[in-house]
Parts: sequence; structure tokens; C-alpha cells
Amino acid sequence: MFSDSSLLPIIAILPFLGALVPGVMIRAGRTACASFTAIPTVLALVMLGTLAPGVMDGTVYRAEIVWLPQLGLSASFFLDGLGLLFAGMILGVGLLITLYARYYLSGEDPMGQFYTYLLLFQGAMLGIVLSDNILLLLIFWELTSLSSFLLIGYWKHLPEGRQGARMALTVTGAGGLAMIGGMLILGNVVGSYNLTDILAAGDQIRASDWYAPALILILLGAFTKSAQFPFHFWLPHAMAAPTPVSAYLHSATMVKAGVFLMARMWPALAGTDMWFYIVATVGLVTMVLGAVIALFKDDLKALLAFSTVSHLGLLTMLLGFGTPEAAIAAVFHIINHLTFKAALFMTAGIVDHEAHTRDIKRLGGLARLMPITATIGTVAALSMAGIPLFNGFLSKELMLHEAAHVTWYQNPWIVGALATLGSLFSVAYSLRFIFHVFGGPVRDDYPAKPHDPPFGLWAAPAFLCVFVVLIGVAPFLAQPVVRMAAEAVTGEELSFYFKIWHGVNTALLMSIAAIVGGVILLGLHRYLDRLWIAAPRPEAKTIFDGLIAGVVGWMRGITGWLHHGAISRYLAVFVVATLVVGVAAFLGGEMGQQTRALTPIPPVAPLGWLLLVVATVLVVVHHRSRFRALVLIGVIGLMISLGFVFLSAPDLALTQISVETVTILLLLLALHFLPKETPVESSGGRRFGDAAIAIAAGVAVAGLAYAFMTRDFNSISDFHLANSKSGGGGTNVVNVILVDFRGYDTYGEIIVLGIAGLAIFALMESLLAGPAGRRLRNADYTLDRSKDRHPLMMVVATRVMLPIAMMVGIFIFLRGHNQPGGGFVAGLVFSIALLMQYMASGFAWTTRRQRLEYHALIGFGVVIAGLTGVGSWFAGRPFLTSSFGYFEFPPIEEFELATAMLFDLGVFLCVLGAVMLMLFGLSRLARHAGETVNKEPMEYDPSNAVAAATTRERR
Repeated sequence: MFSDSSLLPIIAILPFLGALVPGVMIRAGRTACASFTAIPTVLALVMLGTLAPGVMDGTVYRAEIVWLPQLGLSASFFLDGLGLLFAGMILGVGLLITLYARYYLSGEDPMGQFYTYLLLFQGAMLGIVLSDNILLLLIFWELTSLSSFLLIGYWKHLPEGRQGARMALTVTGAGGLAMIGGMLILGNVVGSYNLTDILAAGDQIRASDWYAPALILILLGAFTKSAQFPFHFWLPHAMAAPTPVSAYLHSATMVKAGVFLMARMWPALAGTDMWFYIVATVGLVTMVLGAVIALFKDDLKALLAFSTVSHLGLLTMLLGFGTPEAAIAAVFHIINHLTFKAALFMTAGIVDHEAHTRDIKRLGGLARLMPITATIGTVAALSMAGIPLFNGFLSKELMLHEAAHVTWYQNPWIVGALATLGSLFSVAYSLRFIFHVFGGPVRDDYPAKPHDPPFGLWAAPAFLCVFVVLIGVAPFLAQPVVRMAAEAVTGEELSFYFKIWHGVNTALLMSIAAIVGGVILLGLHRYLDRLWIAAPRPEAKTIFDGLIAGVVGWMRGITGWLHHGAISRYLAVFVVATLVVGVAAFLGGEMGQQTRALTPIPPVAPLGWLLLVVATVLVVVHHRSRFRALVLIGVIGLMISLGFVFLSAPDLALTQISVETVTILLLLLALHFLPKETPVESSGGRRFGDAAIAIAAGVAVAGLAYAFMTRDFNSISDFHLANSKSGGGGTNVVNVILVDFRGYDTYGEIIVLGIAGLAIFALMESLLAGPAGRRLRNADYTLDRSKDRHPLMMVVATRVMLPIAMMVGIFIFLRGHNQPGGGFVAGLVFSIALLMQYMASGFAWTTRRQRLEYHALIGFGVVIAGLTGVGSWFAGRPFLTSSFGYFEFPPIEEFELATAMLFDLGVFLCVLGAVMLMLFGLSRLARHAGETVNKEPMEYDPSNAVAAATTRERR
């Protein structure tokens, strides 16, 4: 039963919007900052609460915002029982952590930054549990890795914090990349990227040949996120984060994301031997290994971290069993683990906050000094140990019952025995937490005098402990929530009843054995700890660090060989790789027979081709002479423009010749600062190799062009020709494509052009500072300089040309929608007119008369083009869809007005601003190089027969 709910996208986005507030509200004080951080969490929790009754009754809410339907990507959300459980956990514990952090963080910690990271992480986790599109889920999945990286490394001054953050990001990020592949496989198998469709196609997925690789890749993502063996080592090192982060990430959110994923994908992936043997085995090994290591950790948070690893293994093992009863036990333990583990982490933080140490061997006797804290910690630890009348006991009993009835490779007892062993160690480290921290006599060598903290610091863990006891003595209270979530996991109706006493059964005997064995282990801990320290064993962190160091060294070698600063090598690698791929594709396909004869060639075409070839060869021969090479490049550009004219492409010809002119003029101005010739940089052998690559590339492109020209192929040109006038309101198909059909591409291109202009300007600025600037100012630019650097005839000609060129530019701009032209070419024509002023009268003289900020032109151009595209949304049309109409105002004949003109205006301003900004950078170099400045305009004095009005000064 599906029902629409527009609240879901709002719930998902509220934490992200809220993340904008703490950085501002910290100026109003720490309490105000925490309060405003809590507001978006409370609002999301209230909205979630309004949907909870419907979900409890079996309703599944959905909401979808179409994004890129062609790629199957949409902002789709859905809320069922499992999603409601996790969303409630994320928001509820997030609210408690907000309160706890207010009193835990010191005045020196940037609290606004902390709460910003916290809300970003909260939003990413909500996105995971509410997403109905696997592509959207993947985006949120990676956001959790990034935001947790910021949280774990919050204390940047601690090297262990920075290392823990990098380790967590490396491991979980790598797993996320693997998961992307698995999710894409599922989407391809099912034919849909909607999660609800995938979950409904479980039989189809399990029958597919792609089931195994999809399962393995997805489980890699889940195992790395939930710290399953052999990826368990990152989680304890994340304990370098502040305790509020540890309590949030490792009890309710990040590490449970992998468990959530396995539970969510249960209907699609579970039910096979491969699922059972991989998931259950990894979970069982992780459960036992984590429990054993936890017993011998002296750092409180390290002990709790490895206990978290163990309990995550327990959950993974239960989900791996693949039975409805195991799913019920897993869901129940998710709730119970949340309550006692978050309370325990907060308790460890209180002890550290007040005693200034987390070292268990330096603690003890705190029950007398911190009675409230001791009570909270004891209740939570007893639940973690699985002692009766606490909620952890109930879910542990269900786990042991399921483990006792599982056969692993025809062995009916091994799973139950190992599960009991893991529970035994769990009892031992839980009792150690109680007796070695709170029990024993009061010491006189604490780093600081321990005492109970203010109410704000112990309120949150005490609140959680209420649920620990309440569920422990009245488990029926949790039954509706567990049933709701378990039915969402299994996809079937479930009937069960929670009670404290199930009689004497196998699970109870296993539990008694675990408790008795745990007490014995605690008594022997001192002796076992010595053996543990002395015993040789592999260290996962050492292995990880060595692996990373090896990979980094290997990649540095490759990078040093590839990226050594020679652009010739970069180009050679790129061209050769392109050739190899292209030839492989060409030979691997089937090329049909020739269907079209070659077009007759008029006499003028071979002549143009010959000039083009000769100019190209001369560029290669004379490339060391910068001026000659530039002239020859101009000839090549001109011949290409003539080729476009010959092939009836006036728009391309106009654009090509305008670009060529601007480029040549800018390069001519740049030659002012460069030597006449380039040095010899390549040996004869390298030049020979470069020539071979160039010839091979040319032959390949020529062959490809010949193949296309002599065969029929389908083209989208017919669509554009048919819809240019009716859909875009213009008869110039090229312009309509640029401003309408492919307007988004054009918008991106002008943004890139603007960025390029700004980048070049920034590079020019950098040349004016430091050693480069000193060399520039000290260079002698008077040698071989023309005595008449600003010829009178050129000055007069450019003055006359300026208004004419601008009128031509306006004409080209206005006619562009229906005739060859447009904003891009018009911007280039304006640029040429202004460039000529710089060339005729000098950089300094022209710059003094500048009235516009070229940075602003780029900005206005991008903004105008963007607003034009957004305007189409108000008409219910896609971004940058043109609107147009025809008008008639006597005596003016009928004319057209189109929104495309505004977009073209943005293109015009961006092009003009980018070109002129590049030129402005050159002018600043010229003035620093000591260019002489004309104080007055060029004039001719008949009485003197010389241009006497020109006075020069050296700057």
C-alpha cells in the first residue's frame, strides 16, 4: 500500500538547511548555537511523527521529484517500517547528542563548526534510509563518508584524529566505490533504479548471472561501513574524535549504515547459500574477534569501540541467517544496542571529562565519587553483557536461540558454540567496564578530582538508560516497533510475542554459560592480559599503514614518470591512448559497404588544401621562430574559415575567423614579453617519435572522415531543421541549437570561458610578484624597439574603425537568431575593435580610458544567461527553453522578440569580459615592464611637420 507524502523531501533536506545556522548563531552564545542546531532536528522528528501512525498500520509513503529521468535519476524517497525505525534513531539520538555536546565541548572548541558537521552528517544518514532511488542513495552514502571524515578529524591539532579520519575515509570510501558498481548492476538487471522496484524483483536478481558480482560488491560497501572483518580496524581509530561524535556515529548512525543496507536489500539478495555463507560467516568472525580484543583494551573508548565491532558482527550474523526469526532478533538488537551503547559512550566521555583520563588502569573507585555516572554506566554495561531484566538480555537470548539452530557446512553446533564464546567475552569486558572503572577503593592519583557533572551532561545517557530498563522489564512495549521494522525487512507478516521468561531451553543454558564464563574471565584478566601483551599477533593498523605506504610509493613512481612537467609527453600519452582506443573500436566494429560517391572537387579546393598543408609544414619547420609560427597559424585559421564557407557553414566560418583574429592579436601582444625564438628542447629521436605519432593521428582522423563521408548514417540534423523555427523561433539553426536545444552546454561553456579569463588574469598577477616580477622590471625592452611605436596612420585608422566595428557587432548580435551571427561572434567583434586600440596606442594609454570592470562583465554575463534559463521554469518549461513572439508596430515591419536574445546577451558579455580581462592582464605586465606612456593623443602639427604633441616619459 503506497501513499504520497510531500513531507519526505522536507525531512531529508532540513538538516542540510539547518547546517547553515550554527556558524552564525555561535556569535549569540553556545546555548543559542545548540538550540538552533536542535530546531531542524526537532522539526524533522515532528514531521516523521505525523507519518508514524500510517507506517505502523502498513502504509508506505512515497515522494518523487523528477531530476534526470533519461538516466533513471530522480529525487525519490519512501518511508516504510525499516526507514521509520532508522530515521527515528538518527533524529532522536542526534537531538540527545546536540544536548550532550553543548556541555561536553570546551570553550576553545569551535562549536559552530562542530554542529555544522553534525547536521551535515545527520542529513546524509537520513538520505540513506529514506532514498527510493539507488543512485540518490549512493550520493548520500558517499556524503556520510565525507561528513564523518570532518567529524572524526574535528580536533585537527591531534595527529591521531587526522589519521583516524583519513583511515575511515579511505576504507569506507573504497567500499562505497565497490558498492556503486554493485548497485549499477542491480539497476541494469531489473531495468530500474528505483529501490522499491529492485526489492520487488528478488527472484529475477537471484536468478541472474550477475547476482554474485552484485552481491559481493554491495557487501563490500556494507562491510567496510559497518567495520566487519577484515575491515574492522578503522573504527577503533575513529575514537580520536570527540566523544559526542563517537556516541553518535558508532551507536545509531554511520556504523549501522552497513547493517541498514543489508537489512534493506534482504528481499533482493538474501535467501541463497552465497548470502548465508558470506554474511553469516563474516558476522560470526567479527563478533568473536571484536569481543576478544575488547577485553584487553585499557582505553575506555577503545574497549567500547571493539565492543561495537563485536555487536555489529552479531547483527550481520543474524541477517546472514536469512530467516524471519533472525530478522526479528536483528531489529530488536539494533534498538537495544542503540540505547545501551550510546549511553556507555557518553558515560566514558563524562569520566574522561571529569577525571581527565580514559585509561582503565588509572581509574577505579569512581562509584563513590561519581554515583550518578556510575549508576548510568552500570545499567548500560549490564545490558551490554546480556544480564536479565535489561533489554540487551532479551535480544541476546533471541540471537543465541537462532545460532543454536543453524547448521554451517553440515555442522550443527559450531555457530552456536562460537556465538556463546562471543557472548562470554562480551560479559567479561562489560563487567570489566563496571568493576575496573567504578568498583574498588578510591584512589589518590587521579589526574583530576572526579565528580558528577552538571545535569546537562548526564541527562542524555540517563534518558537512554530509562529505555534500557523499561524494555528489559516490559519488552512488549518494543514489540510493535520491532514487528513494523522486521516486516519491512522480510516483506511478510510476522507473528511473535516478547517475554522475559521462555523457560529452560538451549538459549538460556548458553546464556548461563556465557555469564559464568565471563565472570571467570574477569577474575583471570590480570594473568590473561600479560599473555595477550606477550603473544605475537598481526596488527591490522600496521598492515594497513604498510599497504598504504606501498601504494603511495608505487603511485608516486608512476606519477613522477608521467607528470614530469613536459607537455610534449602529456600530449604524446593522450594522443597514443586515443589512437589505440579508436583503432580498437574501428577494427572491432562492422563497417558497411560504401554507399555514397565522393563529391566532385572544384579547382579552387585543391589550392586551398595545398596552402593549408604548406602552412602546416612550415609551422613545424619554423616553430622556433615565434613570430613566423604565429603568422603561419593565422594562415591555417584563415584557410579553415574558407573551408567552412566552401562547405556552406557561414556561422562556423564567421566564428572561426573571429576567434582566429582575437587569438592572433592577443598572441601578438604577448610576444612583446617573449624572446624571438624558443630554445631547442627535444632531441632528434624525440622529434622523430613525435612526428610518427602526429602522422598516425592524422591518418586515423582522415580515414575516419573518409569512412563517414562515403557511407550513409543517421543524423539528428533533420530534427533540428524541422524544429528550429517552430520550437526555437529562429531560422538560423546553429544559433537556435546553441541558445535553446543545447543551451545548457553553451551556458557551461561561457562559465568555463569566464573561469579561463579569471585564471589567466590571476597568472598574470602572480608574474608581477616575487622573482618573476623583478626580472620583468629589470629587463631591457628598448633593444630593437621601433622608434615610432604608435604610428599616426594606425592610430587614426583604429579610431575610425572603433565605432564602425561596434555597429557591425551590434548588427551581428541582433541578426544572430535568424541569420549568421549571435552573441559569441558579436563579443569577438567588439573585442577585436578594442584590441586594435591597445595595439595602436599602447597598453597604458588605452587602459587609462577604460571605463568598465571586465570582471563584472563576466559576472553579469553568467548571471543574465542563468536568469534567462531559470525564467523558463515559471512557464513550466525545461531550463533555457526559449519563448518568442512576433510583433508589428507601424511603420516598422513585423519583427520577432525572443528570450534567446537575453541569453545571447549573457554570452556576449561573458566573451567580451573574458577576452578583455586577458588583455588587461597583458597591459599590467607592460606597465611594469616600463612601457612609455603617451600623455596626450596623437596629433599632427603642420607648423612643425612632426607629431610634436607626443611627450614620452619613462615609467
